[in-house]
Amino acid sequence: MLGFTYYTPTKVEFGKGAVEKVGALMKQFGGTRVLIHYGGQSAVRSGVLDRVKKSLDEAGIFHVELGGVVPNPHLAKVREGIELSKANGVDFLLAVGGGSVIDSCKAIAYGLAEPEHDVWELYAGQRKAKACFPVASVLTIAAAGSEMSNSCVITNTDEKRAYDDDLARPRFAIMDPELTMTLPDYQTEAGCADIMMHTMERYFVNSGTMELTDALAEGLLRTVMHNAEVLHTDPHDYDARAEVMWASSLAHNGLTGCGSDGGDWMPHLLEHEMGGMFNVTHGAGLAAVWPSWARYVYKNCLPRFVKYAVDVMAVTPGATDEETALAGIAAMEEFYHRIGMPINFKELGIDPTDEQIAEMAASCARACGGAKGSAKVLHQSDMEAIYKMLK
Repeated sequence: MLGFTYYTPTKVEFGKGAVEKVGALMKQFGGTRVLIHYGGQSAVRSGVLDRVKKSLDEAGIFHVELGGVVPNPHLAKVREGIELSKANGVDFLLAVGGGSVIDSCKAIAYGLAEPEHDVWELYAGQRKAKACFPVASVLTIAAAGSEMSNSCVITNTDEKRAYDDDLARPRFAIMDPELTMTLPDYQTEAGCADIMMHTMERYFVNSGTMELTDALAEGLLRTVMHNAEVLHTDPHDYDARAEVMWASSLAHNGLTGCGSDGGDWMPHLLEHEMGGMFNVTHGAGLAAVWPSWARYVYKNCLPRFVKYAVDVMAVTPGATDEETALAGIAAMEEFYHRIGMPINFKELGIDPTDEQIAEMAASCARACGGAKGSAKVLHQSDMEAIYKMLK
């Protein structure tokens, strides 16, 4: 195992009716002038936005609203939020939504803290943040884990880029599983795929590992898989919603990477290019790219793929380790299909040309500094080969 720092400062309020505590929590953490940031009309129709505003009003906290965040959140909306917040003297950002809204909030918070800089410089890798306004969330989608993570991803035209920094870890997160019950099945299952991938990115490594971390990761993966299938047939199962929502946070707050090199992350980087170019649903894009990535790299990380096949996918060991690993990948594909997730470009609903594939590979290589990976270090030619396997 490798040494590690585990930092998870977010206070969590979990359970039915937790949203009613937002005003008291905002007061506790010093927020006096709040930007409420949200996505589309679902936050309005569901009543959660009104509940948030009522709680803030009762606590005597000023608030201003900005909606319109879309999946793969746009830099233009971030800049709009920065200007609106400046004009209203905002000192705290509150996301009401899922990962896209929380990520947009984090980017606004960075921009407010250092107004002399263009916030995109962080995502372009041109500098590191020195400050960030406080952020919190009322979670309505279990997927990205941004409610407890140091990560956020923003899209600028067709460039989708991540920035990770502990400065943006939310001060508190309100998690009421009932708020996720109106989600379409595709969005629920894409969220489950995203949760699993945050754990799998940290699992498939050629570096130090810990028995305890592996057990936590494998248990989380099995739990999400089971409950993803439950929700595929019964979307109103509260306990299943609760299991998945809590898994969302634990999968991306650093817990499942303790003792390793931090993870591989190439499936995420490959998907970012797909999301930037084709605006695909993030979790579905991850499901689509993973089998091809796995078949491309498994020989270089064979013991981990064998362990995954046996301990997570319940595969009976084959005559060889290679046979077992491939059976585990095939079992994963079958699981994705059982919950309605794609495993290639066609099932994802896109058909990139060879030129677009080359462009995505070149952009991905630039984004990761030329090469990246732990299961197997990938260069631009490898990235292009994996994209071609998805066709």
